Amino acid sequence: MGVVTTRAPKQDRSRATRRKLLEAAVSCLAERGWSGSTVSAVAERAGVTRGAAQHHFPTREDLFTAAIEHVAEEWLDAVRERARALPRDGASRTRAVVDMLVGVYTGPLFRAALHLWVAAADEEQLRPRVNALEARIGREAHRLAVEFLDADESVEGVRESVQATLDMARGLGLANLLSDDSARRAGIVRQWSRILDTVIHTRPEQPPGS
Repeated sequence: MGVVTTRAPKQDRSRATRRKLLEAAVSCLAERGWSGSTVSAVAERAGVTRGAAQHHFPTREDLFTAAIEHVAEEWLDAVRERARALPRDGASRTRAVVDMLVGVYTGPLFRAALHLWVAAADEEQLRPRVNALEARIGREAHRLAVEFLDADESVEGVRESVQATLDMARGLGLANLLSDDSARRAGIVRQWSRILDTVIHTRPEQPPGS
């Protein structure tokens, strides 16, 4: 029993250190970009040694791809939790879902991820990891959007409209990087929510005699 008792706190400390490193990496990436985000800088921010950082993440690419994946998973969990408080149906729910999605792309996670995406364009070792991560997060974001909007993708135009919502949210996130774009963004979100609600809640007419 003593071995188990001794091992458990050690594992807890290891998990805590790993979490500190991941959160520090995301903050560092969002604030300093790829060129300014070294393993040493992350370790210092996390309050651990460089050796401890490299024990958990042998390479810089390991650290930052794991960091974005970690925060993305936390975001997905938070979105699922927030979805419980969404209006039950109708235009108000559609607007709330669009607001929630846009909020993700105008937050610190997107800013950090964007630096990683840009770096992947020039870093061959990083590119395959980022492509795989982007594809997985994109699929899950689309699936959650469909679920929360209660959208029927078998109806013509619905799938494209849901994807357009995510693409729009990403574009608004880019526009918000250099200056506060909240005033213009509010009007766009309001108008797009009306359009999207019409698309997903308009059912195709049944042919005569069906």
